[in-house]
Amino acid sequence: MSSVTLDKVHCFIAVAEELHFGRAAERLSMTQPPLSRQIQKLERSVGASLLERDSRRVRLTPAGKSFLEECYRMVTTLEQAVAHAQRIEAGSAGTLHLGFTAVSAIGVLGPLLRLLGEELPNVEVVLHEGVTAAQVDGVRRGELDIGLARPPFDTAALSSQIVAREPLRAVVPVGHPLASASGPLGPEDFDGLPVITYHPLLARYFHELTVRFLVNGQAHIVQRVQQILTAVLLVAAGEGVALVPASATALGVDGVVYLPIADLEGGHRDRDPSRPVELHAIWARGGLTPLVRQALGLVQRSGERLHDQFG
Repeated sequence: MSSVTLDKVHCFIAVAEELHFGRAAERLSMTQPPLSRQIQKLERSVGASLLERDSRRVRLTPAGKSFLEECYRMVTTLEQAVAHAQRIEAGSAGTLHLGFTAVSAIGVLGPLLRLLGEELPNVEVVLHEGVTAAQVDGVRRGELDIGLARPPFDTAALSSQIVAREPLRAVVPVGHPLASASGPLGPEDFDGLPVITYHPLLARYFHELTVRFLVNGQAHIVQRVQQILTAVLLVAAGEGVALVPASATALGVDGVVYLPIADLEGGHRDRDPSRPVELHAIWARGGLTPLVRQALGLVQRSGERLHDQFG
């Protein structure tokens, strides 16, 4: 017994809608005899009479009416499956596992999610918050498609691109003597001041930036924290001063003032001393799927907005 094929289903739908073998054959760009044979084979496969036909007219049987509705559903489902497969092939559908740090969320994540929703509405975005080390591990294990993280990275295992560069800012309490400074602050301006800095392991990137800036000063380290928000809140509470990325101004914490600092010298030769804070997109080498490629383009656009706003 022959099986029910898509060609036979299309033949049946044409006859059922036209209720005329000649017109259906013309619609299908075929002659009437092979069309009749296809319908006969279909009825044998289904095991039911689908059409009543005589020399004057063609009518659907009750079984034919029911089968026609199922054929419509079958064709619609197949068309949707084909379209979905094509969107995945083009990178406009699927699931994107996106890693981010708390700091990267300040300036990039919101605009990125809006762009993903507008331009890739058929992509499900699964967010994973984690420090850079956790994101690197997630990319290596295949748990993350893209991470938004801080350098350095193992370039043998990971590919990366710079998403945005932004300045460091000093954050001081309202009314602090430094709050009325007329120009960029240098390391000497922090001599003897209580400074809130960052954990050397759990917040290594910002720890190293702070140390590089203060290396020629005599600041007094009073706290080491993991998160930018924590540092800003401690400054607002009068516990000291801190260095934060310019995008931290978007946190909206009351009671603090953000001030420019002198260019950060002594870093990597490829880095901009006036905008030393870098955010990178990372992904697995060999993992540049169509979806990842599409998403990276939107990540870059989100980073450009951060650059324009805080760069």
